[in-house]
Amino acid sequence: MGFELARGDRVVVTGASGFIGSAVTRALVRRGVDVVALFEPGAVTSNLDGLEVERREVDISDANKLKGVFDGARYCFHLAAKFGFWPKDASSFYAVNVQGSRNVVSTASDAGVERIVYTSTVATLGLWKTKSGTPSNEDDVADLSHLYGNYKKTKYVAEHEVLRLAAQGAPVVLVLPTMPHGPFDHRPTPSGQVVLDYLNGRMPGYVDTAMNVTHVDDLAEGHVLALEKGTQGRSYICGGDNISMAQLLQILSSVTGLPPAQRRFPGLFPMIAGRISQFVEGDLLRRQPRVPLEAAQMATTTMTFDDARARRELGYVSRPADLALYDSARWFVENGYVEPSRQDMLSWNTPNATSPC
Repeated sequence: MGFELARGDRVVVTGASGFIGSAVTRALVRRGVDVVALFEPGAVTSNLDGLEVERREVDISDANKLKGVFDGARYCFHLAAKFGFWPKDASSFYAVNVQGSRNVVSTASDAGVERIVYTSTVATLGLWKTKSGTPSNEDDVADLSHLYGNYKKTKYVAEHEVLRLAAQGAPVVLVLPTMPHGPFDHRPTPSGQVVLDYLNGRMPGYVDTAMNVTHVDDLAEGHVLALEKGTQGRSYICGGDNISMAQLLQILSSVTGLPPAQRRFPGLFPMIAGRISQFVEGDLLRRQPRVPLEAAQMATTTMTFDDARARRELGYVSRPADLALYDSARWFVENGYVEPSRQDMLSWNTPNATSPC
């Protein structure tokens, strides 16, 4: 059976107003399909402005709210997820990420949806090899001690629930994004926050770590490729370039003309700051810590990945990291996220589409 998108296909996208979800929605609109854009109650939906889609506010943690959503739909992209550090109500992560995923996949499957693309995360993979310089892939078993915070824990559980449904016949393909950058990161995401902190001069230094950087629009195309060419029940990392934090900051300096962060902090520094912030602000004052412990743990973890499977089996391609970071920085500046005094210091240098990072 072929799964190519055709003009007029009815396609449901959950989490459609989010950073990755809106990129997937834009990719689908360009193909002429009829998108049903789902978003959580109270969500900021500015990323959907100007797109001809059917908007529906739905709480996916309640299976009854999904009744009728998939009527006539051929495909579904499930990207809705709850993300954050230091939640006051940890149960909400389980309600959305685990129960919500199970509700969406089972309801869509029961409604006769031909293929469901589920967005997981590389955070569910093992990082055993990365310290020695070898990127992780889809076959690396997770180290439970690296599942920092409720987001990673619930996404790990949710992925197994989705795979359980796939084993029972649900037509699911899984996409595991790395660190996306690019336009429409209105929240911003943790990866976008790094760019924004740099642009605003709030990054006195960095920790010697590494990550995989991809453009959010390439990631969206990877989702479409997973729908059309992926194997049921199989996972695909969609990423880009593996770079160090020092390289990331040097790229940002190169494309913006701003001075790079020079000081390198030992890995122990953010961990101490995170534990103090967690104890004083989180435990004692019961408010969001300025340095969430989960964020500090992530900042000191090498997260490099090998997306050869997606490139080989799906035909996935990605642009260089400097283009992703350039597009991210330009969007933040053009949408009022950067202080005027810092904007006056900018001197843009557009990277070449084929330039190495």
